[in-house]
Amino acid sequence: MTRSLTPRVEAVFWLLLTATGYSLLASLSLYATKGADNIAAVWPASGYLLALLLLMPPRARAAAFGGMAVASMAANMWAGTPFWSSLAFTVSNGVEATIALWLIRRREPGELSFMNPRAVVVFCIAAVVASVASAALATLLSARTPDFFLSWLTTVLLGMLIVTPPIVMLARMMDLKAFDKVPRAMMAEATAILITTGVVTVITFSQSHFPMTFLPCIAVVAAAHRLGPFGAAAGMLIVTIIASLLSGQGYGPIVAIESDPKVKVLYLQFYLLSLLLTTLPLAALLIVRQRLAKRLEQSHRWLLQAEAAALVGHWRVDLVGWTIYWSDQTYRVHGLEPGTPVDVDYSVQQYVDEDRAAVTRVLEEAVRTGEPFEYQGRIVRADGQIRHVKSHGSIERGRGGQAIAIFGTVQDVTETVENARILEAARNAAERVANTDMLTGLPNRRHTLEFLERAIAGAREHGAPLAVAIFDIDHFKRINDAHGHATGDRVIRHVAQRAKSALRDEDMLGRIGGEEFVCILQRSSAQAAEIVAERVRKAVETGTAAEGELPHATISIGLAVYDGEPDVEELLHRADQALYAAKRDGRNRMRGAA
Repeated sequence: MTRSLTPRVEAVFWLLLTATGYSLLASLSLYATKGADNIAAVWPASGYLLALLLLMPPRARAAAFGGMAVASMAANMWAGTPFWSSLAFTVSNGVEATIALWLIRRREPGELSFMNPRAVVVFCIAAVVASVASAALATLLSARTPDFFLSWLTTVLLGMLIVTPPIVMLARMMDLKAFDKVPRAMMAEATAILITTGVVTVITFSQSHFPMTFLPCIAVVAAAHRLGPFGAAAGMLIVTIIASLLSGQGYGPIVAIESDPKVKVLYLQFYLLSLLLTTLPLAALLIVRQRLAKRLEQSHRWLLQAEAAALVGHWRVDLVGWTIYWSDQTYRVHGLEPGTPVDVDYSVQQYVDEDRAAVTRVLEEAVRTGEPFEYQGRIVRADGQIRHVKSHGSIERGRGGQAIAIFGTVQDVTETVENARILEAARNAAERVANTDMLTGLPNRRHTLEFLERAIAGAREHGAPLAVAIFDIDHFKRINDAHGHATGDRVIRHVAQRAKSALRDEDMLGRIGGEEFVCILQRSSAQAAEIVAERVRKAVETGTAAEGELPHATISIGLAVYDGEPDVEELLHRADQALYAAKRDGRNRMRGAA
């Protein structure tokens, strides 16, 4: 408001504003309602000065105190107060404003907001402490009685508590141009509420036949409820002005009290203080509630958006009333319109028969132990689709430790399950490719040797018999040279098929390179292994002879029975030596290792 002024002009501005307002309010208060020792029932000048000190820049405070001093001396002496008493009162009011300002700025270094309950408490404490200090100083300097101390204390305290808040809030709203943003309907409602408060107060304090001091209370509470802290402060100021003026002129229920004038003034002060301490904190708490409600609404909106994006809903089962609550996304997971009536039994019956019992057991165990739970199952949606869902949650317990509710989340994980299945199938396919010889479809060298290592480990641990037969195709190079590599590949595939058909289910046949193969004969004694190996040789010999399109092919086999060899290489070496022996002896035959 004064930012564009020079420091000197700014100081003059605040000095005149302080002096003028302080003088008018002090004179009006002294004229309107007087208590013992010419002390007014309410001293609005104290609240006016504190409000200006909170609003003005620090560099202008010295000028403001100067203006206050001149105005205070003039008002007190105009009311007939002796010079030295007027000086004592002025000093006390200055000390009071200084203490209040220091206490407020110490706890609230920024702008004091009457929308914040904490700031309201700080302001009230500062006003009380400053009033006590001011009353003690004024009593001491003017040599007055304890009654004077109490009268001063309540008067300046009410002045600060009632006058400071509306001035500060009004100035802040004007500075922010808040009234330009308020709809006309709201402005009309606020005006009507404040006018009604004034009318009700006039009716209450202009007569004493019907004691209706509760009516202004209702009006101020209504203003606090509809208009917030500013409504409470403005309504309180209206009630204070009207009640003080009418009571000072001899009207109203307080004047009708048959008691000493000091008691009447104290009663009026008590009435105003009670009304103030009811409405101002109430208004601040209402603002907090409104803010919390907005945050809750926003958080709920964000939660719904997050649930929709993540396909996650939440639910809660009330174990006492046996009712269930579903969020909107939970309805969508189950294929229902949000708000469709559902019960606990329906939510369980949605699971397929194979999963329903398991889900029920998990929830019953969670209720019994109180531990968090997690389960996954399949549900049948309202449209007949089967979806995979995953839930996890916790148990809510009452004061006695008894389970009162189950809270959980539900997530549609159908795509995750399908992707996992596809990934597993792809992994298995890749593993098969990595372990399979592409020409014959048999296990390749790596897979065959790994299988043989496990077979040897099992034979060593359990003492089961094991034999290994290595064979290759006789004169395979001649077949390649005479018929080409394509025919050679066909011969290899045919030999592999014939050899595999002659093996038992527990045996394994793998290709370890070129035209060389390995048969792993599990649980085979030496005699049984020889029979199987010979059967393989004959199957190849007769099979290729019967296949007219392929050149005739035979195989030579070397057989080695496991005899405690320490590793695969040693056992294969013995079988390989037997294979060489079979070749030396003329091929198309089987020889056993020594």
